[in-house]
Amino acid sequence: MALVGSYVGLSRTLVAALPVFLLAWLRFGIAAVAMLGWLRRPADEAPLSSRERWLLFWESFLGNFLFSVCMLFGVAATSAVAAGVVMAGIPAAVAVMSRLFLGERISGRVAGGIVCAVAGIVWLALERSGGQVTAAASAGEPLWGYALLLGAVICEACYVVIGKRLTAGLSPKRISSLINLWGLVLVTPFGVWQAWSFNFAAVPAPIWPLLVFYALAASMVTVWLWMQGLRSVPAAQASVFSVMLPLAATAVGVVFLGEKLSHGQIGALALALTGLLLATWPQRETAQ
Repeated sequence: MALVGSYVGLSRTLVAALPVFLLAWLRFGIAAVAMLGWLRRPADEAPLSSRERWLLFWESFLGNFLFSVCMLFGVAATSAVAAGVVMAGIPAAVAVMSRLFLGERISGRVAGGIVCAVAGIVWLALERSGGQVTAAASAGEPLWGYALLLGAVICEACYVVIGKRLTAGLSPKRISSLINLWGLVLVTPFGVWQAWSFNFAAVPAPIWPLLVFYALAASMVTVWLWMQGLRSVPAAQASVFSVMLPLAATAVGVVFLGEKLSHGQIGALALALTGLLLATWPQRETAQ
């Protein structure tokens, strides 16, 4: 999640140079080539069942394709601030879904960590907007934009819960490669459509190595790390690590872009980090 937050600025640079669906198509295509060796089934792994095949499809459709569509069009219809506030609900959504579909018990400490994480991210989003949380609404932003952002939250929660299911029988490398392959299949029609009339010669040369780095980081490294972690961490507890995204993005802005932190932003980041520590700090087992 820290790596995702660190390349947020990079993705903005790429979107400025390449259309969204073409960028996604190239990203999945580059990662698919890099992960060809990961597609092979290990000797100690059972063949894919029909249930696992469907889970892999939904993991990619909801977590890669539909999440991106809901997020991009939702932000376009509302604002980045609205997206930050709504997306802060991801840990809570994952906690509810993990309880319903995985039967995970949510301890008091994890619940408290989720509350702190959500509050910290919302506070950070409001601080960045100067506290103008109602300015967007007064500008007549459509309700369907917020509905799309809420849909993105649900898609991301499904991604975490389905990923937890998949790690029970598949290796993180194989999961990463297969859901990336599904992402490539789903976005190819849109990518080809945009590539047909796109002037590739107009793309600045430095964009191409950045694209390769983005593809490997976004579709390969971060997914593998996430799935590897989900093998041993409950889904609800893992969701609290989403606070690392705004924390890392803010750190990159301060260290490399010369941005300044207000006292409110420092407080928001501290609250979000407190939520992470509260939810994940080791606790002594109770003797039976």
